[in-house]
Amino acid sequence: MTPSSPSSRGRVAVLGAGPAGMAAALGAIKAGHDVVVYERYREARPAGNILNLWPPPLKALRALGVDTEDLGAPTHSEFRNLQGRVRVDVKLDEDVKAAFGGGFIGLLRPELYERMLAAIPDGTIRFDSQVDRIEQDERAVTLHFADGSTAEHDVLIGADGIDSLLRRTLWGDAPKREHRLHIFGGFTFADVAGTVPNKCVLTHGRTIQGSWTSIRHKGRDGHQWWVLTSTDPDAPAPADLKASAAGLAEGFPAPLPGLIAATEPQDVQRWVLRDRPALKQWSKGRATLVGDAAHPTSPYAAYGAGMSIEDGYFLGVALRGVDLTDLAAVRRALQSYEDPRKPHTAKQVQMAWMLGKVFHHAPAPLRPIRDFVFDHTPFLQKVAGDSNPREINKQLALIED
Repeated sequence: MTPSSPSSRGRVAVLGAGPAGMAAALGAIKAGHDVVVYERYREARPAGNILNLWPPPLKALRALGVDTEDLGAPTHSEFRNLQGRVRVDVKLDEDVKAAFGGGFIGLLRPELYERMLAAIPDGTIRFDSQVDRIEQDERAVTLHFADGSTAEHDVLIGADGIDSLLRRTLWGDAPKREHRLHIFGGFTFADVAGTVPNKCVLTHGRTIQGSWTSIRHKGRDGHQWWVLTSTDPDAPAPADLKASAAGLAEGFPAPLPGLIAATEPQDVQRWVLRDRPALKQWSKGRATLVGDAAHPTSPYAAYGAGMSIEDGYFLGVALRGVDLTDLAAVRRALQSYEDPRKPHTAKQVQMAWMLGKVFHHAPAPLRPIRDFVFDHTPFLQKVAGDSNPREINKQLALIED
C-alpha cells in the first residue's frame, strides 16, 4: 500500500482499538493520513481468548505491516458426526496452504493484539477516551468526550463493536438478533491423548457442537476447544463454566473431554451469540463503520475478527490519495470501500446464522432426517466445504501483496 502525497494528508479518527480499529488505523496510516484511535478502556484488551484466522485476513495483516510469522498453528478443517464420519472436508488450494499455513491458523487473541499494536506508531491510540456524542457537518466530524472536551476530524471510522455508538448515531437503534445459543471455549498446552497436530475438527451431535483445533501461542503448541448449544439469552451464566462445558462434551470422542479436563478454570470463557441484520448502508457523510459495528457475526462463521481486519485493509485502500477536506471525495471513497464488502460480509453473517439454526434449533422429529442428509449426501460439503475455499480465493485475489 503506497502512501499518498503529503498534500493529501487528512485527519482520521477511529473509535475502538480492537482488531477492526487497529486494522483501520493501519490502513489509513498506510494511505498517508494522520490517524488517532480513541479507546474507552485503559488498554487494548482482547474480547475473548481463542481465535482462528483464514488466509485473507492474514494476507491483509501482512499488507498492513503486521508481523504474521509463526502467529498461529496451521490447521486443516473437518466437520464430523459423533461416530467420526467426515461430513465436510475444507480443501483449500495447495498454493494457498503453502503461502498461509494450512486452511486457517489457530491462535490466542492476546498475541494478535500484541502484533497489531507493535505495528501502530506510538501515540496513535489514546486510551481512556470515552466518546459520548458525535456530530458532523460538511466541514468535519466532531467528537464530544465524557470529560467535556471535543475533537474534530475529517473522517470518522466506527470500530466500536456490536453496540456501536456511531452506528446508532448514523442509523438509529435496532434490536440485536438473538441466536439463542451460547458457546464455552478454552485452551490448554497440556499433552492430551487423541490430539493430532495441525488439525481442526468440528463434531456435531443432535443439538451440541463440540470442537477442537491446534493453536500456537508465542512459540508454544497447544489446543483450543469449544462447545456450543442452545440457551435462553436472558438466563444467568452458569456458576462453573468448566463444569458446564465438560457436561456438554460428555459422549463426544477424544480428545475433546480430555482437553476440557486439562484446561485451567480461568482459561474458560462463555459467550452468548448475537448479531444484527445487515445494514443497507454503512457510510453517511464523513463517517463509516468497520467490523462488528457494521456486520456483527456469530462465531459459527469463524470469520468475525478476520472480516474486521479485511475491512480495515480495504478502507485504507479506498482512502489512498483522497483529499479528506473534500466532502464529495470522501463520500465517493467510503462508498467504494463498502460496496464490495457488503455482499461478502452479509453472506458470512447469514451463513453463520443459518448453520446455528440447522444444527441447534431443528425440531426433534427432523433431526434424524437432517443427519441422514448430512451423512449420506454431499449437501453440507457443498454448502460449507466447497463454497468456503472459493470465497477465500476471491478475497485473496482482492488483497495486494
